[in-house]
Amino acid sequence: MASKKQFGTRIGLIAATVGSAIGLGNVWRFPGETQANGGAAFLLLYIICVLCLGIPVMLAEFSLGRGGRSDSIGVFRKLSPGKAWWIVGVLAVLASYLILCYYMVVAGWTLEYLVESITGGLFDTGAEAGGLREAFNSKMDLYVADDLRPLLYTYALIAINIGVLLGGVQKGIEKLSNILMPLLFIILIGMVCFTLSLPGAGEGVSFFLEPDFSKIDMPVIINALGQAFFSLSLGMGILITYASYYPAETRLTRTSVIVALLSLLVAVLMGLIIFPAVKSFGLDREPLEGATLVFVTLPEVFAQLLWPQLWSALFFVLLLVAALTSTVSIAEVSIAMMQDRFNMSRRRAVFTVMLPLVVFSSACSLSFGSLQDFTIFGKTIFNFLDSFTTDILLPVVSIGVCLYMGWFAPKGLLAKELSNDGAYRSRSTGLITAIVRYVAPLLIAMILIFNYL
Repeated sequence: MASKKQFGTRIGLIAATVGSAIGLGNVWRFPGETQANGGAAFLLLYIICVLCLGIPVMLAEFSLGRGGRSDSIGVFRKLSPGKAWWIVGVLAVLASYLILCYYMVVAGWTLEYLVESITGGLFDTGAEAGGLREAFNSKMDLYVADDLRPLLYTYALIAINIGVLLGGVQKGIEKLSNILMPLLFIILIGMVCFTLSLPGAGEGVSFFLEPDFSKIDMPVIINALGQAFFSLSLGMGILITYASYYPAETRLTRTSVIVALLSLLVAVLMGLIIFPAVKSFGLDREPLEGATLVFVTLPEVFAQLLWPQLWSALFFVLLLVAALTSTVSIAEVSIAMMQDRFNMSRRRAVFTVMLPLVVFSSACSLSFGSLQDFTIFGKTIFNFLDSFTTDILLPVVSIGVCLYMGWFAPKGLLAKELSNDGAYRSRSTGLITAIVRYVAPLLIAMILIFNYL
């Protein structure tokens, strides 16, 4: 079996784990969910779900990963040999790889928009466009639905990921995270300061921070739970894999709280960027949805600012940082599996995992172009993979991890890992164990069922 690497520093460990959690879910999924579900009422529910449910499930994954010191499949085989729990690990690896197939395409769009922001091509709308909204919709059609352009940028992202991943845990993942995470927060804070200075920004802040509790119902609660799991990268095998690289002295509870709070901070800062900006220019009358928000609505905002290329470039640098740290961490799940299950060298594992993406990610990209009429259960390739992974695989894996750590793992494993084998007193162990055993599986099952009601 390949030797197990570890993160070199506590700061690097935190930066890498935060980078794995902070992704496009914090950037484009969170604003849309917040706008549709009562503003600050949804934000409050989201915070409660992260702190009361997300952290315990994160700790279950951390404890499983460090306790097993292997990949997402190997931890189950090592801790419970001869039992079928390893299937949960297989589903985690499958989920992460399928997500990687389409996530790499979105990351490619982000790089393309960054390049076009810098060159000014994004804002070369032309007088015949009929208005900013129509112009940026046309740009999105060109940058996303064209067959060739998105493919080239997707391949560029695959190449960048390969370069980082070949560096290994410390010289690749940790080094990248140490550079990009501070950059991400610097850009976030700078853009928040600017958007808060826009005329009418206060109305956007009020919507974001003043709750409308009349909007709260069971679907909103389920959406908040789903957002908490999505934004913390639970159920993908990432946290299990990264925790296997944690030194023995790492305090898991403290690490989980830091990661969760920083992920929450990014979501709040994004809200303070997006809602004041769209409110200031009267663009809040329509739903803030995913790709349209990022690739149409926000460029429309930037086009009306002084120095639009600068603000657009900063935003897409921010988005690219989030996308790159996410793709690297998602890919590491499969790479670790290849190293541990098949005793591959790091180099061989990286290429074995990443090169097939040239085909798989191409299919996802072309599902917006020449393959848009090819459907699976009525969905394009991209949308099917998105729905199958986030609506089915991630909840199933999370339930499996909770049931295993709560009931079937070696006796005392969770308590042992939370206390660093008795080195620290963990007062929250009993509460965390109860949530992992009883509360989390029930609530995650509710998410799974709600998706099909």
